[in-house]
Amino acid sequence: MSGTSMDGVDAVLVEIDSTQTHLVASISFPMGESLKHSLLDVCLGQPTNLQTIGELDHRLGHLFADAVNTLITKANVQPEDIKAIGSHGQTVFHSPDCEYAFTMQLGDANIISAKTGICTVADFRRKDMAFGGQGAPLVPAFHQQLFSCSETSRVILNIGGIANITVLQPNQHVIGYDTGPGNMLMDAWISFHQQKSYDNNAEWALTGSVNHALLEQLLAEPYLALSAPKSTGRELFNLPWLQQHLAILAQEKGITLTPQDVQATLVEFTAMTIANDVRTFTCNNVPNELLICGGGVHNPLLINRLQTALPQWQILSTSERGVDSDNMEAMAFAWLAYRTLHQLPGNLPDVTGASNAIALGAIYPA
Repeated sequence: MSGTSMDGVDAVLVEIDSTQTHLVASISFPMGESLKHSLLDVCLGQPTNLQTIGELDHRLGHLFADAVNTLITKANVQPEDIKAIGSHGQTVFHSPDCEYAFTMQLGDANIISAKTGICTVADFRRKDMAFGGQGAPLVPAFHQQLFSCSETSRVILNIGGIANITVLQPNQHVIGYDTGPGNMLMDAWISFHQQKSYDNNAEWALTGSVNHALLEQLLAEPYLALSAPKSTGRELFNLPWLQQHLAILAQEKGITLTPQDVQATLVEFTAMTIANDVRTFTCNNVPNELLICGGGVHNPLLINRLQTALPQWQILSTSERGVDSDNMEAMAFAWLAYRTLHQLPGNLPDVTGASNAIALGAIYPA
């Protein structure tokens, strides 16, 4: 799994049967800065061409294959011990709501299967979109299997580049959607000012103060008011989007902020967009648990702000409920590959808006 943050490739080895998914080994495999910057240029709409797209697809195929082979060596297993690879690919554009809806993930699965000698399942999202769905989020089906409980109302919150939730309430259909930005804007802002990939322990944000005029302006983003099913990505929430809001703030209200005040406000913006949605799913007759996974679980300021905003919820990491919070999404795509190989549905139509529950992805034999 390589997500919208592009902070590396998460590779996991899991054992799966019909009811259990057990993590055996994991690594975080680095993505070179040159490749990351080339991908970001495409994601942010810089001029490109088919030659560049094809080369990125090729380079990512090798990157993902190298991650798998490194994991195999670490785990001391042989390729023939592994049934399949589930490869999400690197999303470079996600546009589910236009006239010709599409999503694009790069990372040639032919190269992965050839270089590893292992059957590879990839291109999960487009089958859901072919049946009218958003193609995202897909992880709620995995969350449902792991965390459904008849005595507890649970929301699973993944804070990656984008934040998404899965709502598991007793005797109710699963709900899941992207709430808005996760780490994406915070990472982009500190990268722009300090050339750091992320704000370690929110140390920079803690030196600033929340500006409520900017916060109010960001919270007026129309996407946040849309009803589910919905999904979003770097196409909307990106550095130019933020800079445009800062320019409007300066022009219309005469307010110019320090970079650290902007960073503090971005933490609050992410926390509020999440909390405003989670709060609507509060149940009064059973305990409420918010289980967090993804890189954002390591941001103490963000977690503190969520706890303050959601006093009726017990907030835990998914690791505290037995599933590694850093490897949840990679495990999910292994599980989706398992579902595909057994011709079992991998999507939830109530979540994505697809007309059918279907097996996802394409199979590339070894």
